[in-house]
Amino acid sequence: MSVIQSIKERRAIRNYTTQPVEREKIEQLIEVGTYAPTDRLREPWHFYVFGEEKKQAYEQLATTYLEERFPTKPHLVESSLKVVRTTPVVIVVTSKAVEGDADATMDDLCATSCAIQNMWLAASELGLGFVWRTRGVGLVHDERLHTFIEASSDERIIGTIFIGYPEGDTPEPTKRTPAVEKTTWL
Repeated sequence: MSVIQSIKERRAIRNYTTQPVEREKIEQLIEVGTYAPTDRLREPWHFYVFGEEKKQAYEQLATTYLEERFPTKPHLVESSLKVVRTTPVVIVVTSKAVEGDADATMDDLCATSCAIQNMWLAASELGLGFVWRTRGVGLVHDERLHTFIEASSDERIIGTIFIGYPEGDTPEPTKRTPAVEKTTWL
């Protein structure tokens, strides 16, 4: 499959089988992530891969967070937690901040986002489903997740990714705004 086709066919997969993901495939995804472009080769990313006990503890953290955030929407809490309960692999990805240099920190945040995109595209080739979460069950904006993974004070959480073997059919493509409507030729 061409790179262009892979990009156009990339989908967020939220439903997984119970089949464990082989450690070699997880390592391969992380490795391909490290090939993302990075300013001055700072390689700002770090990958926190949850083992089974950490994943169960994360479920508790996510439950508390979601119940606080959506106290009147138990159905939303339950549907959000489904991905945590059924996903074989959970990885939190961070990016190091560059002390006193907001521009370099932003460059590194973008590089880490590219690392996640590399992983996402590679996951499809390996027969895996992948979704990158930031809000909601991703807990990216909640300080408790930073403490939970014991990240250093100069790390910023960029996303929580969920990986597994897809259950069911691949979702249909979402409609995209035509590129011409988002392009200005100067």
